[in-house]
Amino acid sequence: MRFLIELWEGFKIAIVALRANKMRAFLTTLGIVIGITTVIAIHSIIVGLNNAFYTSISALGSDVLYIQKFAWGSHDDWLQSLHRKDITLKEAEAVKQQSTYARAVAPTMAARRTVKYGSEKLNNVIVYGSTEDVIITSNISPELGRPLTSLDVDHRRHVCLIGSEVAEKLFDKVNPLSRRIVIGQTKFRVVGVLEKRGNILDVNLDSRVIIPIGVFQKLYGSRRWVTIEVKVADPELVEEAKDELTGILRRVRKVPAMKENDFAINQQDVIADLYKSLTTALYAVAFGVGAISLIVGGIGIMNIMLVSVTERTREIGIRKAIGARSKDILWQFLVESVMVSAIGGIIGILLGFIIAKVLASTTFLSASVSPISIIIGVSFIATVGIFFGIFPAYKASKMDPIIALRYE
Repeated sequence: MRFLIELWEGFKIAIVALRANKMRAFLTTLGIVIGITTVIAIHSIIVGLNNAFYTSISALGSDVLYIQKFAWGSHDDWLQSLHRKDITLKEAEAVKQQSTYARAVAPTMAARRTVKYGSEKLNNVIVYGSTEDVIITSNISPELGRPLTSLDVDHRRHVCLIGSEVAEKLFDKVNPLSRRIVIGQTKFRVVGVLEKRGNILDVNLDSRVIIPIGVFQKLYGSRRWVTIEVKVADPELVEEAKDELTGILRRVRKVPAMKENDFAINQQDVIADLYKSLTTALYAVAFGVGAISLIVGGIGIMNIMLVSVTERTREIGIRKAIGARSKDILWQFLVESVMVSAIGGIIGILLGFIIAKVLASTTFLSASVSPISIIIGVSFIATVGIFFGIFPAYKASKMDPIIALRYE
């Protein structure tokens, strides 16, 4: 109870002192405001980036494996992979026939082409050539129409699935089903419109077209990189599936027993780990900038508190003369220091919250002030207020009352 009374008394004295020097208190808190706003705003932006990224990457599916010539996320492996043999449809057929863990297997090839309908035209649309299984391996389904079928693939029909953005920009409010679009120089009939997917790693998943792989090879050539997408039947058996696929591919590609694999089996975890390492560095930079601002603000608090102690030397002497203990004086100035820091911190949190709301309403980021952001802000407030206020408060508590009373 005594502690609470002393805390309340310190709070009231601090309020009076801050009211008496409003401009000085404002300038002192400015550094804290900038620091906390920086930390809260950047943390909110990173949270928004994380939400957008993981929502997008979840579209790949944690149970989908990608057999490719190159390994994801490794520059050295990429350079070494240049000399590897290309992945071909031969490997895709072997995987489809021999794998016991695969639910679906879809070889995929890609090229960029202009897509036209009437007077509307889209440039650099990604055109994929694949099989009917691409719907399963890519975790997509048509919002309108139907997917590719085995008959489309086997008979090399000139049909296509288009992304939602392609449909919006080419057809506006017209139903695109059964309409004929021109991909490159060739006409295709639209049989389905894919559901909206968003972006992943700067790739627009809604600006694409899928055609049968045989037609793709005939039109754009067969000497292109092939990615074999493998949907594992059970997500818990992904590692077993990778081992099985490794054995199948080594046999088909005739890799000697003592040689390393001349192919890569990639999955979304690699991208997630790479992204995590990048955002970790971003976190470090963000909190480094915020910490510098808070240190500058803390130094400002210490400086002003030392000035305040000097100005109120006589007051300290009077309080001690009428019975105030050293710890009472210590609490008085420490509470004042924490209050200055808290005012700046609260303003900083509010500004960070406003910035997050503005970002959320004007960009694709779902930026928001999370409870963790507030906890971080409050922790910084308390740390700065106590750390930079303890020395002035200690100096005030150790004053000799007789010398303090004689101070002019």
